[in-house]
Order: sequence, then C-alpha cells, then structure tokens
Amino acid sequence: MRRHLGTVFDLTYLALMTNLLLAVAVLPIFFVPVAAPLAAPALCAAFAVFAGHPGPVVRTFLRAWWVTFRKAAGLGVLAAGALVVLGLDVRAAWGRPAGAALIPVLVVLIALVVVVTLLGLVALAERPAARLRDVLRAGLLLGVRRWYLTGPSLAVLVLLEALVAAKPVLALTLAASPLLYAVWANSRYTLAPALLHRQERTT
Repeated sequence: MRRHLGTVFDLTYLALMTNLLLAVAVLPIFFVPVAAPLAAPALCAAFAVFAGHPGPVVRTFLRAWWVTFRKAAGLGVLAAGALVVLGLDVRAAWGRPAGAALIPVLVVLIALVVVVTLLGLVALAERPAARLRDVLRAGLLLGVRRWYLTGPSLAVLVLLEALVAAKPVLALTLAASPLLYAVWANSRYTLAPALLHRQERTT
C-alpha cells in the first residue's frame, strides 16, 4: 500500500513540478511574442524530465534546459521561421484558383515542420550531444516513415494548443504535463530505431 501511495505521490509531483517549470520557462512568450522559440528549450527540458523519471525533477529540468538551450532554441527559430513563411503562403493562396492545389501541400509541409521539430526536441532530450542536422534528418525520415505514430502526437499537440488558447493558466498548470508526456512517449517510440542505433554505435 505504501509503495502504491509513493508511486502516486511521485507521479503527482512529476506532473505538477514539470507544469510549474514549463509555465515559468515559457512566461516571456505571453509578453513578447518574438520570444516564442524559447518554448523549444523548455519542451526539451520537460522531455528530459520524463526520460529521467524517476529522478530529480527540478535539477534534471534545469540541467537539460541549459545543456540543450542552443540547439533547441535554434531548432525553435528554424521551425518558427518556416511556419511563418508557410502560413503567409497559405494566406496568399487562400481564395485564389491555385489555392485548391497549393493549400493542401502547404498544410502537409506545416505538419512536417511541427513533426520534425517535435521529434528533434525529443531526440535532443535523449542525446544532447547529437548534431542538429542528424536530429533533423532522423526526425524527418522516421516522422514520415512512422506516420501512424506521429499522427496521434499531432492530435494531442492540437488539443494542447486549443487548451492554451482557451484557458492558458489551466492548460499550463494542469493539462500540459499529462498531454506532453503522451506526446513524448509516442515520439520516443517513433525515434526508437535511431536512438537504438546510436546507442549501439557508442557501446
């Protein structure tokens, strides 16, 4: 009985503390929209906490945030830039004759950018020393090849985005960790061939 209560306590602490750390890390986004790429290191750190469970939540989060900041923020900048360009293209094509053919392609590209970014952050959480180009390549190849796994992850991200837009405080304080954990677990399984291959090379 005590063991079960300890497990419940650990999971509750993991969820609440990760939510708090995420909320603090992404707080500048609500005041400076240009700072949106700062969310990438925070997400990467949260994924590192999930990967390191059971373990020290705060220490793992802060260490992962610091160690992966440059690569994760760079990935966030690339993703934000690509999404802005693609979003402007969708807007420009909307209502035009060519839009019927172009918009579906642009939407697929937007989904690919999100998938590759997500998988890249999960990979960096597991392998902080990995080169960014290798992370992007693995995310693209496995994200497309294992589309049946990336689809549910995208659906959960859309749900989280809707919650953040509707109830940001509630989403960041309660819903973020459980939903992101589901995304991380699914994405980690998607990346399993690359992670396993890299582990075999280093042993």
